Amino acid sequence: TVLVATDGASALQRAAQAEPDIVLLDAVMPGIDGFEVARRLKRGPDTAHIPIVFMTAYTETEHVVAAYEAGGVDYVTKPIQPREVLARIAAHTRSARAQRQARHALDAFGHATMVVRASDGRLVWQTALARSLLRDYYGCEGSAAPVPLVDWVRREAAARLAGMTPQALTSARGGRRLQLDLHRMREPDAPEPAAEAVPGGDGDEPPDEWLIVASERNDAALLDAMVQAFRLTAREAEVLYWVAKGKTNRDIGDILGAAPRTVTKHMEHILQKLGVETRTAAAAMVLARVRGFEGGRV
Repeated sequence: TVLVATDGASALQRAAQAEPDIVLLDAVMPGIDGFEVARRLKRGPDTAHIPIVFMTAYTETEHVVAAYEAGGVDYVTKPIQPREVLARIAAHTRSARAQRQARHALDAFGHATMVVRASDGRLVWQTALARSLLRDYYGCEGSAAPVPLVDWVRREAAARLAGMTPQALTSARGGRRLQLDLHRMREPDAPEPAAEAVPGGDGDEPPDEWLIVASERNDAALLDAMVQAFRLTAREAEVLYWVAKGKTNRDIGDILGAAPRTVTKHMEHILQKLGVETRTAAAAMVLARVRGFEGGRV
């Protein structure tokens, strides 16, 4: 079934109402041009998952790059070859349908998962629970992933390419802790993606889209026990918690959204209250006196 829109505003309206399997988009249209239509579709949580194929007479590199940056998955130049266009539609539709089915299954079972595109920091798709967690921890709305998450994805992607051990991203809000783990997006038994799959790729770049699995833990009771046992403030208890987990001041600052210098000040107060001189001694005291605390790196 084909729905036709002759201008950008109508295209946005029809896409929102019908949620089509795929969008064939011209770059030049009355009113809102195709690039802006694509950006708006990708910003909407209900339309962000729809693959967009640009079909235009523009052949210059700048227009091709603009199409991909706006969220397009493919670019077909006029005059078109109908069989080629149909083959591209079939391929992108199959891929989008598989992703949609997986997303619906994850939503049904309450999983917090998302896919992030490293090149432009866009949330390709996310489950309802993932959307809620990103809003709670990062104040994130729409299709743009939060900056700390994008930086982490790019850093981890490069690290994995170099054969380094992956590291999770952790954020904390009070007694709640969110951990994000990165996984490569790849079809089972599929060959490695070619360099041309990523605009500007040179063959040494990591894949552009990554699956992120989020898990949340509530340590409010544990932090409260630390406050009572050592007469700490709530923030000091959080800092000591992560010290006992083996984190550095810089790591703790990233997790708590605080400057390393602020964490250092908290540590000075903590050592005074515990009557010890080193971080190691403070961590050992937590492990010995706080029931239910599990040490070690996370």
